[in-house]
Amino acid sequence: MSLRERLQTTGLVTRLLIAQGLVVLIGLATILLVTELVGLALFREHMVLAGHENPDEEAIHVEEAFRSAITVALVVALVAALVVALAASYYLTRRVGRLVRGVAEAASTIAGGDYGARVRPPALGPEFKVLADSFNLMAGRLADTEATRQQMLGDLAHEMRTPIATVDAWLEGTQHGVTHLDPPTVQMLRGQTQRLARLAEDISAVSRIEEDHLKLAREPVHLGHLLEQAVAAHEVAYLAKGVRVATDIERDLPTVSADPDRLGQVMTNLLDNALRHTPEDGTVTIGARRNGKRVVVTLSDTGDGIPAEALEHVLERFYRVDTARDRERGGSGVGLTIARGIVNVHGGDLSITSPGAGRGTTVTWWLPLP
Repeated sequence: MSLRERLQTTGLVTRLLIAQGLVVLIGLATILLVTELVGLALFREHMVLAGHENPDEEAIHVEEAFRSAITVALVVALVAALVVALAASYYLTRRVGRLVRGVAEAASTIAGGDYGARVRPPALGPEFKVLADSFNLMAGRLADTEATRQQMLGDLAHEMRTPIATVDAWLEGTQHGVTHLDPPTVQMLRGQTQRLARLAEDISAVSRIEEDHLKLAREPVHLGHLLEQAVAAHEVAYLAKGVRVATDIERDLPTVSADPDRLGQVMTNLLDNALRHTPEDGTVTIGARRNGKRVVVTLSDTGDGIPAEALEHVLERFYRVDTARDRERGGSGVGLTIARGIVNVHGGDLSITSPGAGRGTTVTWWLPLP
């Protein structure tokens, strides 16, 4: 086996100790050489200045004594320095090696699917602490991503079960001649497939938000105009159900730095949600005003309202106050989650309040001003 191959199979601690030992030995050889060439030359020069230009036996003996003394002193001092240096290097390299082994073992554990592995930060200075903290942060993000993935798969399977079962049951009935593909049946099947399509789109949006992959195309946005456009886009649907829309938007609202398409998505989700939960002859009121260094938007309805025990859960993914009724109305259960996520990415926040069941709901969200 060649020297290079041997070094490649040698542990990090051993290689560091070998390197430190070589440095000390080279230093020892350098000092002895300099002492021999420079020290003795200076000694002879001083002997000449002292009147021993032609060295006699005594001067030669003194020179030999000087050489022996300085050599012995240097050897003893450098051997002591070598021992101390190797001991310090051994201690340091063992700690570095422990950190490297810890990182390697934790990485191997994570690669095996266990995302709970962490590295203990060593007391070796800020650089090693940054390394350990960065690794632990990466492991935490991987754990969060995996938890999100598993939860999303579970939620997706749960939400897809009903429309798939409905479509399958009707197709089986058609196959056996129990039902027929008449226009109402086709319309119902299309409704179920559209629900699956909306669910897939919403799941994708939630995934990007929760994994911080949502990209924004920011530009100056006049929030008043954006709200008016959102109301106009929903006018037909609201008229069809007999729900009135009122606006209370402050004049001359300042512009915000935002992605207009994403904010439009927020308002679409909120207006659709309010329409589903507001009965005929109800009212949805949209307000907007400047409040210090924020622009605050509110959307209030006179609909179903939310019980106190459900308020803390309504922004959770796939949470429904009334599961059966919400599914019948076509909601995917993630509209509010998406809306809050988009507002959060913009640097704002979204909250929901309600006096109770049957007493309406108010959604409030805000964005910071530049």
